[in-house]
Amino acid sequence: MTVTFLTGGARSGKSYAAVLAAAEIGGDVTFVATATALDDEMTARIERHRAERPSSWTTIEEPVDLTVELAPIADAETVIIDCLTLWVTNQLLNDSAWAVIEERAHDLARWASARTGHTFIISNEVGSGIVPLGELTRAFQDALGTVNAIISNAADRAFVFIAGRPLALGHTSDIGMP
Repeated sequence: MTVTFLTGGARSGKSYAAVLAAAEIGGDVTFVATATALDDEMTARIERHRAERPSSWTTIEEPVDLTVELAPIADAETVIIDCLTLWVTNQLLNDSAWAVIEERAHDLARWASARTGHTFIISNEVGSGIVPLGELTRAFQDALGTVNAIISNAADRAFVFIAGRPLALGHTSDIGMP
């Protein structure tokens, strides 16, 4: 099993790096997209991402119920989940309770950790700026930060992307934390 967590700012190279790594591994790949095309800009963004990956890959588009869609994927297959940012957004906009979002994140971490194939999980890092003024944006920032921590702690490897370059992240055990 290899779970790789990729985080960083928007357009920092996370998705592209995962696509390149999966192509290098070879074999069957399933790309799980959480985006929904709600406007022209997002439609264009989704099309750009589709064009970056081989047409031979399987694509699953699921904005909320990831573990339901992930269950039938072959254990040895490489999986890219892109991205937790939109997954958390979609859940909040669907009025999912915080406890439901957190449990789904733990379910995703357990699913990924139990696999023999490579799993790449992508998310944005949004908690490095000021605390937002709006209640929904604060809830989003808090939820995504917690989801990212759950997934990162379950991952074998984690990287933060800055200006298109990955920086390896240590694990909490590296500093004496469980």
